[in-house]
Formats: sequence, C-alpha cells, structure tokens
Amino acid sequence: MTAKIQIVVSGTAKVLLDNIMSIYCDNCNYVSDYIFYTHDLKQFSLNKKLYSELRERFGLKSQMAQSVLKTVIARYKTILENQNKWIKPSFKKPQYDLVWNRDYSLTQNQFLVNKLNGRVKLPYFAKGMSKYFDHAIYKFGVAKLVNKHGKYYLHISATYDVEESNLSDICNVVGVNRGINFVVATYNSKGKATFVNGRQIKQKRANYSKIRKELQVRQTSSAQKGLKLLVNKKTVECKI
Repeated sequence: MTAKIQIVVSGTAKVLLDNIMSIYCDNCNYVSDYIFYTHDLKQFSLNKKLYSELRERFGLKSQMAQSVLKTVIARYKTILENQNKWIKPSFKKPQYDLVWNRDYSLTQNQFLVNKLNGRVKLPYFAKGMSKYFDHAIYKFGVAKLVNKHGKYYLHISATYDVEESNLSDICNVVGVNRGINFVVATYNSKGKATFVNGRQIKQKRANYSKIRKELQVRQTSSAQKGLKLLVNKKTVECKI
C-alpha cells in the first residue's frame, strides 16, 4: 500500500526542501547522462565510477549518493522494459527518494528527513495515518518526497503480511498496478511483465480540458450545452 501525507512547510523549511530536491534532481540528471553514454546499468560499476564524484563534487551524503544511483538505474530499466530501446530520462519535477530509517523517519506527529548537513523536522497532516504505526502489522519502506503545485507530499510504501491461500489450483499470481502514463502494469510470478500505455487517454483528457476552457470562455447557451455533454462523458464536436 502507499500512504500519502502532506507535509506542513514554513518559509525556512520550504527553502531547505526545495534546495535538497533540486540537488537530488540535478544529480539524477548527471548520472542519467553518464548511463546514456556508457549503457552501464550495473550498480557495482556505477558506484565505483560515480560515488566519490557525487560526494566530493556535489557534496552529497553517502545515503543520498546511493539513492541517486538506484533511482536512475530503476528509471532506465523501466524504459528498457517498456520501450525496448535506450531513451535518456530527464528528471524535471522536484523529488527526493528516501529509505526508511536511513534517509527519513516518521512519528505520529513529525516527519524527519536528511538534508546535506543534518536533519530537518517537520509536522504533517496525520489524518488516516494512525493505523500504519502498528508496526506489528505495517512496515514502512521507500518513500518519495514531491512538490505538487507548491505543496509538499510524502508517498510512503507500507507493507503488511497476508495469509497464504490454501487453494491448490493457483498456478500463477499476477500483481496489478494502476497509473497514468501506464494505465495498467502487471507482473506475474513467472516473470512476465505487461504494460498498457495510457498516452491516448492522456491526450484525450487534455483535449477535453482544452474544449472545456474554450466553452467556459464563450459563456453562450450552446457552450453550456456542450459543457453538460462533457460532464456526462459524451463526445462532443465543437466549432470554436
């Protein structure tokens, strides 16, 4: 499961978080350039080539340098699985990938995250989070700190054990993940991955959004009828 919380950020903390996420993205892009040139996706050799440089040149802490390498490797592997060709990923959106009890920790009223020198402690909106602190059931894992429209969120992976099925006729287990870039991504116990591209849906959604804005600007009776059709999820052709 993914637990999502909003971090409460003041002026000083905002500067700190913006700075650390910007540095993290810059380093991800630096590593991405190197991998695209060398086609090297081995953690051991990349660590040997880039780890010291990330720490000395960019001033990263040990944990952050390792996190940068893992993040970029994972992004390349996803692209290769989906596109079957080398495409260089670009890290534009502010983010910071964190490992539980190494890069971040969480109490029932406070979020603690590593920065370049020390840690910063921040409150967060804790509604719905109380159940996750029963560590006999839930275990926190990797988290992603993101900035969306000026607000800061932490997406935390939380795992828990489920009872194994006694059904003897189960021969294959399939995991399903829903998203935006890929509407459905599946991975089964036989090692086969399947991805359903969501590009057409995103394009159609963007087109409908454009039509809505144009109709709202017109503010005529026919435009209002067109808006109602869009709300009812019907296709409408408009001559603007």
